[in-house]
Amino acid sequence: MASVITNATSTLQSLVDKVEERFENQCCIGVGPGYASPKEAMRGPREALLYVTAVYTGTGRGKPDYLATVDVDPTSPTYSKVVHRLPVPHLDDELHHSGWNACSSCHGDASAQRRYLILPSLVWEKPGDSPKFGYDFWYQPQHKTMISSSWGAPAAFTKGFNPQHVVEGLYGKHLFVYSWPDGTLKQTIDLGNEGLIPLEVRFLHDPSKDTGYVGCALSGNMVRFFKTTDGSWDHEVVISVPSLKVQNWVLPEMPGLITDLLISLDDRYLYFVNWLHGDIRQYNIEDPKKPVLVGQVWVGGLIRKGSKVTVEKENGQQWQSDIPDVQGKRLRGGPQMIQLSLDGKRLYVTNSLFSAWDRQFYPELIENGSHMLQIDCDTEKGGLAVNAKFFVDFETEPDGPALAHEMRYPGGDCTSDIWI
Repeated sequence: MASVITNATSTLQSLVDKVEERFENQCCIGVGPGYASPKEAMRGPREALLYVTAVYTGTGRGKPDYLATVDVDPTSPTYSKVVHRLPVPHLDDELHHSGWNACSSCHGDASAQRRYLILPSLVWEKPGDSPKFGYDFWYQPQHKTMISSSWGAPAAFTKGFNPQHVVEGLYGKHLFVYSWPDGTLKQTIDLGNEGLIPLEVRFLHDPSKDTGYVGCALSGNMVRFFKTTDGSWDHEVVISVPSLKVQNWVLPEMPGLITDLLISLDDRYLYFVNWLHGDIRQYNIEDPKKPVLVGQVWVGGLIRKGSKVTVEKENGQQWQSDIPDVQGKRLRGGPQMIQLSLDGKRLYVTNSLFSAWDRQFYPELIENGSHMLQIDCDTEKGGLAVNAKFFVDFETEPDGPALAHEMRYPGGDCTSDIWI
């Protein structure tokens, strides 16, 4: 990170100084990184920078992937621009997820520092019993538990999506429950056909809570997992996104493909995306067993107006979604990764999933690159709206159009910080 700051432009240095000043004035003095609680984090400083993984792997451009720094300070002259790029040393890394070396779980340790962003982060496992597939994970220290998900076999998903591979068992449908922190696999939860390709895992932020959610991409279901009275873990489907009957597509029905989700720091709202359908959803989860849809916005997808793909409704009528232009730009692809501001009022969205899948479903992303949007969130009554003042266009990157994926704040965020 020192090299990033040393070689940055004066504008970037000014932004970095502003971030440091905000954190010095508003949090974390004399203690470890992050915040003492999720509620305290919500009162933290507004974000000024975002780190975004940007990918050239799979695009044919022969350039290394890089970490982009995006200015998200609306008072800055470079607002909604990429202000720095840190390339990795080698080609074809396919940067994906990331994580900090320390988070709010170390808040009580004054010797800990949030200094390093790890690209990419990998799930570890203890020698012995191990799951067939792995992907995302989340841990809840008070319950001495970590739960991980299962995308599929790299030999399958790195070549694009083939439905036959699901039949052949090359994609996951399980959650794996480990003891924490020793990492012993304690339980395997079979989600069945309701839980095909479980990806992102999120516990509630309240460290005393023993419940969370996993988005099952292919099944289009949001599954709640929870601890039972005997100490084991169980699950139930709490949200279903029905596959749509479509015309002029490779299959007669199109799944939504839930590829990312997150929970606001007050555990009040759940957000997730349907990458193929093209919508972002906001649910009130004050009753975790009964989520209520309170916001929805369409920002892309395969069923947009102007596409050859149409939805056939039950009454036989054809339907397509209305997608707005932003700053005169046609939105590409579908919503994929999301990151929420600490106060819960701004949701940032990128649109690249994985280069092989981008090429298969949204070839315009390979040709023209990604973009990043900001969605304004009503945290009182619920509701989502595209912010027309914010648009980061990765089509215009110096080495050619790039694919944007996961986002991180320098001071931590609701998908990287855990409390004890």
